[in-house]
Amino acid sequence: MTADMPSWEGFMIPTLRVLSDGVVRHWREFQPLIADLVGLTDEQKKEMLPSGSQLKYENRIGWGVSFLTNVGALDRPKRGHYEITDAGRQLLRDFPDGIKERDVRELGEDPNSPIRVYEKTERVKPAVPTVHESADSMTPIEQVQQGIERIHDEVAAALIARLQGKEPGFFEQAVVDLLLAMGYGGTTGKGTVTQLSNDGGIDGVIDQDVLGLSRVYVQAKRYASDNVVHRPDVQGFVGALSGKASSGIFITTSRFSDGARAYADAVPTRIILIDGDRLARLMIRYGVGVQVRETFKSIEIDEDFFS
Repeated sequence: MTADMPSWEGFMIPTLRVLSDGVVRHWREFQPLIADLVGLTDEQKKEMLPSGSQLKYENRIGWGVSFLTNVGALDRPKRGHYEITDAGRQLLRDFPDGIKERDVRELGEDPNSPIRVYEKTERVKPAVPTVHESADSMTPIEQVQQGIERIHDEVAAALIARLQGKEPGFFEQAVVDLLLAMGYGGTTGKGTVTQLSNDGGIDGVIDQDVLGLSRVYVQAKRYASDNVVHRPDVQGFVGALSGKASSGIFITTSRFSDGARAYADAVPTRIILIDGDRLARLMIRYGVGVQVRETFKSIEIDEDFFS
């Protein structure tokens, strides 16, 4: 009898084992090696997702690779290429027979573990709650919606990690691109990143009209997740807006302290604060830094047709 194809969790340890030699490999190179290691049959290697868009085993390995990268067990030195880290080697030593997602998450909560916490910002939560409904108790629509929510959670965490790994200038341009995608700048306006060496606390300017009579000023801070934006940072931005505008947008890849939020609410200048979680969700919603992989349609009987 042919063994069932491993779940995405079941592919994690084989992935680490294939990459345990320290060689940097492209995902197209190591996925077939993983399939051979777990003993997939030729039929299983050809099995497609129901949508027909991707091989099933590649999809499951991809989920495992994404999760392992997110927690620091794999590193991505360049686009599409991966290598094992010290944290990944420890997972191999401690869990040679397989590991579950919950085990890795628990390790991330241990300050002595090399595995880092899964969340990239304080508000980006794991897609799967501690206690959740069984798939058998959910309708097919609920299962699809839960799956899409999980995909968004994974992509949101990856977006913040990618932004944090880029230089400040890239992040500032990404923020301007997002605001333009959201409709700021209108149909004829434009957005620019200010000079990095002399921005006076302002990183981006969006003209709402051709002449620039109405402008949106932006402050963008590419911070690590544990580097909180405090009240003095927001005060400095408000000071930079003095004489220029009565409102502005402060965006960070981390989060704002309670004091920073209280100050922004109290100051006469209208300041919008966007933390890492909200930033990632907006990028997903407006298609900045992401692309649509697949589109699913839910159908039902057309009662009018049969009336």
